[in-house]
Formats: sequence, structure tokens, C-alpha cells
Amino acid sequence: MELLRLNIPIVDIRTSAEWKETGLLKGSIPIMLFDEKGKYDLKDFLEKLNSAVDTKKPFALICRTGSRTKILAQFLSQKMGYDVINLKSGILYAKYIKLPILPYKAN
Repeated sequence: MELLRLNIPIVDIRTSAEWKETGLLKGSIPIMLFDEKGKYDLKDFLEKLNSAVDTKKPFALICRTGSRTKILAQFLSQKMGYDVINLKSGILYAKYIKLPILPYKAN
């Protein structure tokens, strides 16, 4: 995956249960958007995103299959003006093509 070589930040928006289940793409930044009940706090997410990533530069989003990130990427680019890359097939595809996946360690 080209993004890994270009050092473009990748934000993993899945739940902590999903991170524990599959691990995280090496170098990705876990910032949960939706909780296990499907609820979200956009203000909290944006605060965490803006403190972890320079949103004036391109960054990527990853979830399980790409459906959550598709919606979020559209919102962030259209409403916030961010240069967002949606990793369309998510962590499942990353695992399939054998990208480096590391176990999730809670802080």
C-alpha cells in the first residue's frame, strides 16, 4: 500500500473491540468514531483527530470494510475541507494482502 511508504497518517475509526479482534495496521492511529452501540460524538472525534493528525495535509481513514470511512471521508472533505483518503476495503483487505498488522494495546 503506497500510503505506508509515503508516511501518510492512517486513522483507524473502528471500535476498541474490533482493534482487539484484528489488530491495527502498522503505524495507524486508533481514534474510535462509533461506539459498540453505534453512537458517536463528532466533536470529541474531531478534537482527537485534530490533535493526532495535521488535518491541513492528506491523511487516510480505515475501518473494517470501508463503509464507515466512506461516509466520514465525504463529510470531512465536503464540510471540513480536509484532504481525506478512504481506504475502501478496510482492514479486511489490508490483512488479505498481508500488510503489517500489529496487536492492539490499550493505553
